[in-house]
Amino acid sequence: MQYSRRRIVGAGLGLASTQLLRPWYARAADIRFTSNPFTLGVASGYPEATAVVLWTRLALEPRAPGGGMPAAAVEVEWEVATDDAFRQIARRGSVYATPDWAHSVHVEATELMPSRDYWYRFTSGGERSIVGRTRTAAPRGEMPAEFKLAVTCCQHYEQGHYAGYRAMAEENLDLVVHVGDYIYEGRGTSVVRSHDAPEAVTLDDYRERYAIYKSDPHLQAAHAAGPWMLTADDHEVANDYAGLHLGDFEPALVLARRAAAYQAYYEHLPLPRRLVPSGGRQRLYTQRSFGDLVTLCMLDGRQYRSLQACGGGDAAPCPELFAGQRTMLGAAQEEWLVATLGTSGTRWNLLGQQTLFAHFDQGDGDEHRYRVDSWNGYPAARARLVDFLATRRAANPVILSGDIHAFLVNDVNARADDLGSPIVATELVATSISSQGPRQQGFDSWRPKNPNVHLARSDQRGYLRLDVRPDRLHADLIGVDDVTRADSPTHVLASFDVADGTPGVVR
Repeated sequence: MQYSRRRIVGAGLGLASTQLLRPWYARAADIRFTSNPFTLGVASGYPEATAVVLWTRLALEPRAPGGGMPAAAVEVEWEVATDDAFRQIARRGSVYATPDWAHSVHVEATELMPSRDYWYRFTSGGERSIVGRTRTAAPRGEMPAEFKLAVTCCQHYEQGHYAGYRAMAEENLDLVVHVGDYIYEGRGTSVVRSHDAPEAVTLDDYRERYAIYKSDPHLQAAHAAGPWMLTADDHEVANDYAGLHLGDFEPALVLARRAAAYQAYYEHLPLPRRLVPSGGRQRLYTQRSFGDLVTLCMLDGRQYRSLQACGGGDAAPCPELFAGQRTMLGAAQEEWLVATLGTSGTRWNLLGQQTLFAHFDQGDGDEHRYRVDSWNGYPAARARLVDFLATRRAANPVILSGDIHAFLVNDVNARADDLGSPIVATELVATSISSQGPRQQGFDSWRPKNPNVHLARSDQRGYLRLDVRPDRLHADLIGVDDVTRADSPTHVLASFDVADGTPGVVR
């Protein structure tokens, strides 16, 4: 590992010191910027029937400490309109962007109309942001004809361009679901493009890393095109961290690094205020309903999980793997999920979460091996959730996953060790936007051992595009032709349907 105890402690101290700032306040009318501070774009997220979160961050020099901004709380005006020319203003107001939160802005615009598009923008110091489009959710009691979303993850800046986000921005989606690895924390390794930065450990490090990623015009366009919901995986903090476990570091040091990472995550994404982190902890799991058609639960499989078993990595099963007390979600989140699904009442129930869920044996020949950082490393926790889904109290469960840098389309069986047992749910795994994938030959060799896996393609970068209707869910696997090109075309690699009331996919 390339980071020291001093740097990790510094991450926590840096966070604490920011809370002690007493900035002076600059009204919008009293300040004039010499250049546009909205360099990182705009975003919206977590839509409800009458509300949505609007985000931006003021940063004159995005990679500099403090974003090149003065140590002042700067007034930012915001507007929401029913048209992109802003002839009809629906809501407006002002907030202060403070240096202790990197001059980020999280506006919760309320009193909006359901099921409609809105446009929004920010103004400060005589400068104005680009215009973003967002959309409110359908209200409960209404059955939308369709709900369109994309599923994305794993966007290593250095390993490829974001052509997938350019295509996504043109889709006119109702929602984008991001299931983790928004940034990669490691030092610069330059494959396709370079960010020339050390490993992120301190708050300033993580802020700089987000500034690098969010400087990409195609990522900005995808955020400006519609609302997002997100959950974080490991690289937003450190590779393969599990709860307060990270290598041989003491839990207090891991908590300090988490505090820095979680704060930067909040500062750069359109998260609602109730998801604000505190003391190295952040409740990310939440849900939204889109009429009576879809309930989407976003899960956190990192912060509360047990340490990986059997030494980590790809491992042969060991007795520890099957211990009943081991958890992926933690007891409180498990209880919340069961209660939420049990009372959702919608036609489709989608679970956005980080890692591969379905049974997937990666052993050669008669050997059994599992990636223990995924749900295959937490079989008792998976069985508890599958047992609940098998009672069919939640209609049409579909699990949306990422992490593995490959497209997979999987059946989830009632018993993971019996692939002839009833199919309980469908899993759709999004490949990476840009992060390099494992060898395709490995997936080809594992497929015969995993008849529940209908497709496994690690040689493609891209995203999932879903069209959910009352009678079926249609999934297109969108591949990027050439991840080394920012202007690369995309194509539909394969398509699958899930019929209402019938778990499992049809190609």
